[in-house]
Amino acid sequence: MALTLEKVKRNEEVRAYIQKADESLIVLGYTEHSFAHVTKTAVTAARILREVGRSEQQQELAAVAGYMHDIGNVVNRNGHERSGALMSFDLLRTMGAEPQEIADVITAIGYHDEGTAFPVSDIAAAVIIADKTDVRRSRVRNRDTITFDIHDRVNYAVEKNDLVIDVPAGEISLQLTIDTQVCPISEYFEIFLSRMLLCRKAAERLKLTFRLVINGQGMM
Repeated sequence: MALTLEKVKRNEEVRAYIQKADESLIVLGYTEHSFAHVTKTAVTAARILREVGRSEQQQELAAVAGYMHDIGNVVNRNGHERSGALMSFDLLRTMGAEPQEIADVITAIGYHDEGTAFPVSDIAAAVIIADKTDVRRSRVRNRDTITFDIHDRVNYAVEKNDLVIDVPAGEISLQLTIDTQVCPISEYFEIFLSRMLLCRKAAERLKLTFRLVINGQGMM
């Protein structure tokens, strides 16, 4: 049986580790990394590969990798891409996934975090873009933190987020509407420039140009 996102989502171990990982990140003061984030990452990664014409199998594996990409946070935030890849290896083998499927998924997970990230495959590229473009107000857990936490402030300022894929034009663009009363655009770049540059590399892997548009103005 081919590996599917639905099969992974039904796995009680996977769900338990995602939930526990996010509980640790709550204590550490991170934005939401629970089911909303991993599901959005999964769906977006699959959509990216669908739009650029990759196979249904690649789309499904990108969705699986997107869903499991942050599971290593249950061990520790530091190195979570490595621990997550190793955990996913064991979990997927237990689920009966084929070696090539496992390899594709754990490669994407292992290469998704900024410190060591690189779009080594189409699946990895899709997961990187899907993960790094998930910037939204609903990821902020406590509105009181936006006054002193720049990460929360930047996420809270985002009123609208659209990832637009225009294959004929050869572009993928993150189009944000930001409340500049909450966060000036300069603060967005202070936090997310490295992530956007990583998205550019990932887009190039998919033969696309990455663009960032904030409040109707092209930024990159």
